[in-house]
Amino acid sequence: MKKISIVVASVGKNLDLALEIKHHLQANHATVSVLNLVEMNLPMYTSQAEAHHSAEKLMFQYKESLESDAIIFVAPEYNGAPPPVFSNFIAWVSRSTKNWRENFNNKSALIASASGGGGSQALAIMRLQLSFLGMNVMGRQILSTLEKPHKAAHLTEICDRFLEMI
Repeated sequence: MKKISIVVASVGKNLDLALEIKHHLQANHATVSVLNLVEMNLPMYTSQAEAHHSAEKLMFQYKESLESDAIIFVAPEYNGAPPPVFSNFIAWVSRSTKNWRENFNNKSALIASASGGGGSQALAIMRLQLSFLGMNVMGRQILSTLEKPHKAAHLTEICDRFLEMI
């Protein structure tokens, strides 16, 4: 059974989208967990913060989710980029092991966004950053906006292709 983590970087529409993805994947026999970065309430990463907080200890409670076969990242677009909690999470995870790419390298990734405006800028930045970390980011993505909400059939097709990719 494939083990997938969904990392969601907001509440509201993006959490709804993450739960919709989770439901579809579970219906196709995947084990799925959801990490809500907002609820994690991690301190803002800086070298000073790392001097006061052990990245390894902060991430230990999420170790099982980080050891999944694949990760889906769901985030809105804030000012043309993913929200700060997204980059903050990646910073802490990358500092939690001796090899900064360890939790990402060679894993499959899917990116998605539910944004009031565009969303495509955030997805492009997520794709670039996750690829840099060594992830195999699926070419297709899920984008839902106020003007153009995603279609259930589109989400189903992409999730099915993602399961094949893993």
